[in-house]
Amino acid sequence: MTTDLLRLTQWLSPAFPVSGYAYSHGLETAMAEGRVTDAASTAAWVRTVLTSGTGPLDVWAIRRVMGGADPEEVAATLRARAGSAERWQETRDQGAAFCDVTNAMGEVPLSDLPLPVALGVRARGMDAGIVAQLYLQAFAGQMVSAATRFLPLGQRAAQTLLRDLHPAIAAVAERNDTDPPGSAAALAELDAMAHEALQPRIFRT
Repeated sequence: MTTDLLRLTQWLSPAFPVSGYAYSHGLETAMAEGRVTDAASTAAWVRTVLTSGTGPLDVWAIRRVMGGADPEEVAATLRARAGSAERWQETRDQGAAFCDVTNAMGEVPLSDLPLPVALGVRARGMDAGIVAQLYLQAFAGQMVSAATRFLPLGQRAAQTLLRDLHPAIAAVAERNDTDPPGSAAALAELDAMAHEALQPRIFRT
C-alpha cells in the first residue's frame, strides 16, 4: 500500500508515545563512569549495540514475526535472551505502550508484546528490510538522544554521528538469521546490569 511507509515512519517517530526518551539501554552507566564522553566514544558504544548486541536479535524477531512466526514464541525468546532485567523492561514497556496506542488507533487488537515483536506484527505485508532499517534507525536515535542530553554533545555532532551509522544499520537490517543471534556486546550488557543499581540516574535503563 502507498501509505505503508507513512504508517511505519509514524510508529517509529520520536513523537510516537512509547516513552523512548526515557531509556538509554545502559548507556547512562558508561557515561556516568566516564567511558563514553564525546561523539567518538558514543558512536563506538552505539555501533557495538547495533551490530553485536541487541540490534541483530531485534532484527531476527522482526523478520520472524513478519514471516508468520508465533509472536508469543518470539517474545519468549527475547525474554530469555535479555541480558538483564532492565533490558527486558525496556523492550517490554515500550512494546506495551506501542500496542496500547495502536489498539486505540483502531488497529487489530494486540496483547502486550515486546517492541520489535509488536512492530513485526503490525508491519506484516510490508518490506521487512525497510521495517528493520527504520527500526534500527529509531533505536540508534534513542541512544544518541540520551547521550545528547547527558553529555556536552551538540545537535550537529549527534546528527553527524547518526548519519555515519547508516551503513552499519543497513548491513544489520539485511541479516536474515535462522536462529536468534547471541550478543557479543559484553561491556554494553554489563553496563545495563550495573544500571539497575546506578544512583543518581536520569534514565529508566
